[in-house]
Amino acid sequence: MFHRQLGALRGALRAAPRRRLSAEPAGDPMYLPSHFAQTQPEQLHGLMRTHPFGLLVTRAGEGLAANPLPWLLDAEGGAQGTLRGHVARANPVWREAAGQEVLVVFQGPQAYVSPSAYAAKAEHGKVVPTWNYVMVQARGTLRASEDARELHGIVSRLTDTHEAGRAAPWAVGDAPADYIEKMLGAIVAIEIPIATLVGKWKVSQNRSAADREGVAREFEASNVAMARQVRTPGVEPG
Repeated sequence: MFHRQLGALRGALRAAPRRRLSAEPAGDPMYLPSHFAQTQPEQLHGLMRTHPFGLLVTRAGEGLAANPLPWLLDAEGGAQGTLRGHVARANPVWREAAGQEVLVVFQGPQAYVSPSAYAAKAEHGKVVPTWNYVMVQARGTLRASEDARELHGIVSRLTDTHEAGRAAPWAVGDAPADYIEKMLGAIVAIEIPIATLVGKWKVSQNRSAADREGVAREFEASNVAMARQVRTPGVEPG
């Protein structure tokens, strides 16, 4: 009897359809209490510029793929802006995700918050640890391009942006033209017109003024960017 039941169970499992990832969102894109929501486009874009190394999340077969990449933000490219970057030609993401809705996550200042930072600890002791963080999620449909001129423009803009603070900035034109042409052949441009932009600034807004000041003081020496966010949520991210 047992062997017959086991055989029937195995047969049912083999016959059961495998669960696939739906192209439609299952619910809210992120848990976001209203007091942590950041909706000002200039604040969202500011974080994306200050922390341009975003995690690209895509569907890959029946699973997910995650690729960290540096991004350029064109704030005027569409209603929410457009993200541009590049990936290695050998990376399958540009083929698999082309035409697919994708997610890019930008992480700003973040830090563990000890209950010892709260004024409430001395008052009644009813406090627990938490984590403060600032982040932006951008969603849109990915487009891939092998156009050499477009690639050259993206690489040049990325380079100029991140070389700008150096005493003697390096430029793409500093390398031999044939070498640059060869390097461009090894990458593919990607572009994401942003359809939705969601920001979450979880920086102690749900605590009392005394608790927030205690948290800010806690971070003044170790995490100045977080201290600034706790005192003024949405201030230019550092």
